[in-house]
Amino acid sequence: MALWMEAGSEPKTNEEIVDLEAIAALKESAAIELKEKGNEYVKMGKKHYSDAIDCYTRAINQKALSNSESSILYSNRAHVNLLLGNYRRALQDAEEAIRLSPTNVKALYRAVKAALSLNLMDEAKSYCDKGLQQSPDNEELKKLAKQIDVKLSEQQQREAEVSKAVAAAKDLVSAFEDRRITFGKAMYQELTGIKKPMLDKNKILHWPVLLLYAEVMSSDIIEDFCEMDMFSGHLDMMFSESSPPLPWDTKNAYTRDAIELYYEADSGVCLSKKEILSYLLEGTAASHLEKFGVEETDAAHSSVSSGNGPKWIRVNEKRTLHDILKSPNIIIPGIPVFFVVSKKSNFYNDFKHGNWAPPQ
Repeated sequence: MALWMEAGSEPKTNEEIVDLEAIAALKESAAIELKEKGNEYVKMGKKHYSDAIDCYTRAINQKALSNSESSILYSNRAHVNLLLGNYRRALQDAEEAIRLSPTNVKALYRAVKAALSLNLMDEAKSYCDKGLQQSPDNEELKKLAKQIDVKLSEQQQREAEVSKAVAAAKDLVSAFEDRRITFGKAMYQELTGIKKPMLDKNKILHWPVLLLYAEVMSSDIIEDFCEMDMFSGHLDMMFSESSPPLPWDTKNAYTRDAIELYYEADSGVCLSKKEILSYLLEGTAASHLEKFGVEETDAAHSSVSSGNGPKWIRVNEKRTLHDILKSPNIIIPGIPVFFVVSKKSNFYNDFKHGNWAPPQ
C-alpha cells in the first residue's frame, strides 16, 4: 500500500488511488470526531478546556477538512482561548479562521473580542465592521461596536491629553532656554510633591517656590510666584504684623526686618533636555513616555559644586524672581529653593560663615 509518497509524486495505479482515498476518508473522519469531542469538552467546563484545545489542534493537524470546516476548527479553538484569557492566541486562531472563510461570523466576533482585550482598537473595529457587513442584525456585534466607539473616544481623549502635556512641557523647556535658566535634579520632593512651573497665556513663567528655614529645616511654599514679581512683595505679605508668628520661633526672631533670603550657588546636578522633559511630565497623562522627539546634545547628570562647602548668595529683595533665576551660578532643583535666616538668631553667624550645609 502506498501510504506515504514523495513530494511531487502522484498515484499511478488504481490501487494507489484507492489507498489514498481511504486514508483521506480516515483522516476526515478522525478530524470530525476530534472536533465533536472538543465541543463536548467545552460544554464540560473550565477544567476540560485544555482537552478541548488539544482535540481541536489534533483535528486541524489532520489537514483533511475543507477550508470552511477548518475555519470552524480554528474559530472553536479561538473561543476556548478567549475563555482562558489567551487573547493573543485567540486572535491568531480567529484570524486564521477568517482567512480560510471570510464569511465566518463567529470567527469575526471572536477576533473582535480578542482584539478588544489586547487593546488593538483598529483591528477590533475592522473585524467588527466586517462582521456587521455579513450579519447586520447581529446584536452581539452591535454591542461590541458600541464598546469600540467608547474605547476609541477614550483613546483619542488620552492621546489629546498626552499631546497637550508634551506640548506644555516642551514650551517650558523652551522658556528655560530663552531665559538661560539651568535646570537641575529635583530635591526636597518630600516637601514639594509634584509641584511644577507653568506658563500663562502671555508666556510668563509662574513658579512654586520653596522657602526653607535653615535653622530648623521647616518650610513654606509660595504656590504661585510670578517671575516678574519682586521678592519683597511676597515677604511683606508673609511676615506682616498681622501674620501669626512661626510656631517654632519662640524668640520671635523671624520678623520682617530681620529675615534675609539666600540661595546656594554653584551646587546641584544639571539635567539634559530629555531628563527635564521627563521630570516635567511626571504626574501627567504623558508620564509613561520614554521618547519625546528631542535631540540629546547636552550631557546628562553633570554635577556642579563649589568644592569648598556651601556658597550662599543673598537675594536682593527688590529684584524679580526672573532676575535671580537667570543668574549663571544658580541651578534650580526642580523648583526654586531659597533659605530664610534671621539676623536676630544665634544661627545666623554659623550660616553666613559656611558652617552649615543642607542635609543631603
